[in-house]
Amino acid sequence: MTDLQMTLFGAGGVFIAGVFSYNKWQEHKAKKSVERAFSNDHDDVLMRSGAGASAPAAPAAARHEPSFEAGDGASAGAGAGAAAQPCADPLDAPARSADMASPAAELATSLVDPLIDCLLPLALEAPVRGDKILPVLQTLRLVGNKPVHYIGLHVNGDWEPITHGGVYTQLQGGVQMASRTTALNELEYSELVTRLRGVADDIGAEPAIPDMIEVMAEARTLHRFVAGHDAQLGVNLHTNGAPWAISTLIGALEKQGFDLRPDGRYVMPDGDGAFLFSLSTNVTLAEETTARLTLLLDVPCVAPARDGFGAMVACARSLVGRLDATIVDDSNQALSDAALAEIAGQVLEFYQEMEAADIPAGSTRALRLFS
Repeated sequence: MTDLQMTLFGAGGVFIAGVFSYNKWQEHKAKKSVERAFSNDHDDVLMRSGAGASAPAAPAAARHEPSFEAGDGASAGAGAGAAAQPCADPLDAPARSADMASPAAELATSLVDPLIDCLLPLALEAPVRGDKILPVLQTLRLVGNKPVHYIGLHVNGDWEPITHGGVYTQLQGGVQMASRTTALNELEYSELVTRLRGVADDIGAEPAIPDMIEVMAEARTLHRFVAGHDAQLGVNLHTNGAPWAISTLIGALEKQGFDLRPDGRYVMPDGDGAFLFSLSTNVTLAEETTARLTLLLDVPCVAPARDGFGAMVACARSLVGRLDATIVDDSNQALSDAALAEIAGQVLEFYQEMEAADIPAGSTRALRLFS
């Protein structure tokens, strides 16, 4: 080996080590950012007792949650609007405690959620009927691919989704700040502000618009968390002999408990109207045979109590006997019981991370973010 080759090999080693170190530093920095942003001590506005209670003091670097407090999120600048009027707590009724939350109040909390939504208070000039304002609110239900929801403070003291026949003294809107694909961006937020002011004028309300810079920072942080936990696990079955006929497979999959959806997907029902995992034949509808099946688990969308990965592996093992197949990885290498057990441990750690971020897998929050 010549001196030049030795020099090039040495330089290459230094470069690779530098890239590895830089990537680890970036990973550590991103993890710390998410831990700070999604710590468990956030102030859940919709569940706080005492209307108008001031938010606890927080360090300058802490996540700033838009809230119902007067003036919160209404600082001067791009997108700033009138100061927010204090909104009553959804459960702030004299005889009501957190343990007595009505179904309507719980649904309201899931629709307008301070952890994943940018809150948009709408101060009303006078009580309004749901029948009157619903047609107007329906005109602003989506910005980009981010849903916009509304709840109202009913005259009975409950926050609830706005319905026909209800009478409301205060309104609260919320736009989801991130989805599986993107974060709420400046263009979408500007469109939201413009359209929201038009809606507010039509229903006789005054909107409090949070500062755009703060909202964009929160949206990007939330999307980083979503992107970092957008995990799908696949387990493959490969035939030990000739390819399977699709017509034969249908019967075997139905006996295994799979449902065939209108979109052509095979799914394993969870018993509550949703499904645990899906199955792909890895071929187009025009094909008559396949040599490989893939079971796929959308990890953040299945609650740990469902044990989606365990159920998927059990299903794969059952199909091995029915179809004379082998469980393999994406490289067609057989997956041992030890390898599957190791993956199960990683899934458990994943669930613990989501729980620590206050976005448990399979929860309403998770389903909204990862839909």
